[in-house]
Amino acid sequence: MAGTMVTMTAVDGHAYQAYHVAAGGAARRGGLVVVQEIFGVNSHIRDVADRFAAQGYEVYAPALFDRVERDFETGYEPADIETGVALMQKADLANAVLDVQACVDALGGAGKVGVVGYCWGGTVTWAAACRATGVAACVPYYGGAIANDLDLSPGCPVMMQFGEHDASIPMDKVAVIRERRPEPTYHVYDAEHGFNCDQRGSYNQTAAALALERTLAFFTTHVG
Repeated sequence: MAGTMVTMTAVDGHAYQAYHVAAGGAARRGGLVVVQEIFGVNSHIRDVADRFAAQGYEVYAPALFDRVERDFETGYEPADIETGVALMQKADLANAVLDVQACVDALGGAGKVGVVGYCWGGTVTWAAACRATGVAACVPYYGGAIANDLDLSPGCPVMMQFGEHDASIPMDKVAVIRERRPEPTYHVYDAEHGFNCDQRGSYNQTAAALALERTLAFFTTHVG
């Protein structure tokens, strides 16, 4: 099932693009917001959105970098990583939450809504768990800056996913997150950063499959 790019508007008036996919199956189970890595709403994120939609969720994947560079998407080569990091550093986390919130609001009229995000999107997903409204559950995957944003407690159930061999999020940092914020469920995999992405060299099929199984079960419980 393929989606389309649509225009969304945040509460501050910012208009941005989002990839939208209707729910597959006989009945819509709920809504999900899929939050991008630093590589934009690229082919991988669209594929992730399509897969969740096939499970019965209506999905939006907001283009959060539209505030700093419109229509950005790239691959996973070293130069792409450098560009993505530069854009991430220009992006404002509070504004990203506003853009996620607009997608949550668009989905919320027909059931509960969850948020799942990867890499920088994992950090945004954690921020949404603590700051957004109308969110039923959040699953951040390996959000590198979560440890810098632990003052607020989550307003919904959260399941954290980390890689044991993630050089950017070492286990001592995960330990700090666990200590400061004991509310989430935590899972650590024998994998590196980006283990969910099948376009990256760090892709780990076993870890990705188990993490997805847990994510779907979590959303089945809390979203529908």
